[in-house]
Amino acid sequence: MRVFVTGSNDGLGRDAARRLVDAGHAVTGHARNQAKADGLRAELPGIVDVLVADLGSLRQVRELAEAANAGGGFDAVIHNAGVYLEPSRVATMDGHSHVLTVNALAPYVLTARMHRPQRLVYLTSGLHQRASADLDDIDWRRRPWNAMDAYAESKLYVAALAAAVARRWPDVRSNSVSPGWVPTKMGGPRATDDLAAGSLTQAWLAVSDDPGAAVSGRFLFHQQVRPAHPAASDPAFQDALLDALERLTGDRLG
Repeated sequence: MRVFVTGSNDGLGRDAARRLVDAGHAVTGHARNQAKADGLRAELPGIVDVLVADLGSLRQVRELAEAANAGGGFDAVIHNAGVYLEPSRVATMDGHSHVLTVNALAPYVLTARMHRPQRLVYLTSGLHQRASADLDDIDWRRRPWNAMDAYAESKLYVAALAAAVARRWPDVRSNSVSPGWVPTKMGGPRATDDLAAGSLTQAWLAVSDDPGAAVSGRFLFHQQVRPAHPAASDPAFQDALLDALERLTGDRLG
């Protein structure tokens, strides 16, 4: 299968890409800049290509979608790229929160603009369970900044996006995955979950014919369906979120 993995030059994305390359799939990776792309090509010589874009820039996200489409599309897309805790609200060139942009706006825009694949996998976090479902200020323009809340909310939006896509596009398997707290650069050395298991579920959902992988609109952890935040499965919340994401990006999900 042809698989595209965002944020694949490091951590879980690199591990997922390696799993898929080793299994014989045609993998296209993604990195934030050319130096990181060159490093990934050297580390995974079996990778088909590595596309370059800074997901903190909506212009570059749109260019990434165009580059991905130029190759004819993919059977599966793993939206792996993400950022964690930022001590203050960092504004992107578009004026949006950097955490919101990379974690939620970028996968939304890519989903809206890329050719529709057969399978979509979105990386969320178990921390999405603690997020507020209030969509009044998702860009953190008025609220005092709280790094953990901003991250948790962005991951709730990702889980809800995956479920919304599954509902709107019944021909696509779309799911969200928590990799657990794993010792990547983002998770840190004190993380307690298994790094090797952290990339398994997303790669499995992207390509496997196992009955367990034939699900859609679900939240999974270690190949098992788990309960998501109630808002993530609520069609009214999903629709309100999609409206908010469209207002912020100008892109509409069909």
